[in-house]
Amino acid sequence: MFRSDFVIGCCLLIAACGCGAPDDPDAVATAEPIAAAADAATAEPETDKPNGESADPPASESADKTVHPENPDNINSGMLRHAVFFSFKESSSEADIQGVVDAFAELPSEIDSIIDFQYGVNNSPEGLDDGLTHCFLLTFADDAGRQAYLPHPAHKAFGDVLRPHMKDVFVLDYWGDSKQEQPEKALQHAVFFKFKDSASREEVKNVEQAFAELPEKIDTIRAFEWSTNNSPETHDDGFTHCFLVTFDSEEGREAYLPHPDHQAFVEVLKPVLDKVRVLDFWATKP
Repeated sequence: MFRSDFVIGCCLLIAACGCGAPDDPDAVATAEPIAAAADAATAEPETDKPNGESADPPASESADKTVHPENPDNINSGMLRHAVFFSFKESSSEADIQGVVDAFAELPSEIDSIIDFQYGVNNSPEGLDDGLTHCFLLTFADDAGRQAYLPHPAHKAFGDVLRPHMKDVFVLDYWGDSKQEQPEKALQHAVFFKFKDSASREEVKNVEQAFAELPEKIDTIRAFEWSTNNSPETHDDGFTHCFLVTFDSEEGREAYLPHPDHQAFVEVLKPVLDKVRVLDFWATKP
């Protein structure tokens, strides 16, 4: 994938802040999620909490971590996003990978709680995808819809198709913004942040606010939503913040990345950022 010389946007500037390889994922207790289809060698013991959350860390450890509340404007918005990204083994052929994609795209016809499904191949020019190549954005109306999806037999059957080919998986869930009007042809720019443990809640809130102000400053942004990860699975690699910036053309993205207001946002972000991950895709629907 090429990198345009002129692209000096957010993620290129902040890559030097320490974007690293993903951490090893854990398993989920409540259901067999997509990541449960990974090779058994990568699976970790189940947690002991009934809702799938991991056990609480020691008090001394949790006291050092900044709490990241969800965006209050979006909670229970009727648009619970389930963002899933895969990389595949080198031994898997294009036909093998397409078989996985097709099997995933069949799930909305088999699981009623999926109210929207978008997917595509990563085309970000920024090189901050950590090797992930295939992007899927599922939407549920509420948490009950997600809970019905995770253990659903069709979802488990998809895992059997995925298992021989998946190299890595990245999953985050967040409340989207149902008030945003998506363009008919949407180029989704998905951005995920992990902040330094030393970042205060006030510093992180400044980043959230600065990013949320960009749609008013950059007119090529057609839709924008954000919140913090609330996935019951633990395949987030430590990332906490989810942002979806939508364009209707590659030209719109090209205007956004080096835009002065975007660069000013980067200056707010850089001091507190630990890692960034960015994947872009043209949103196709089944």
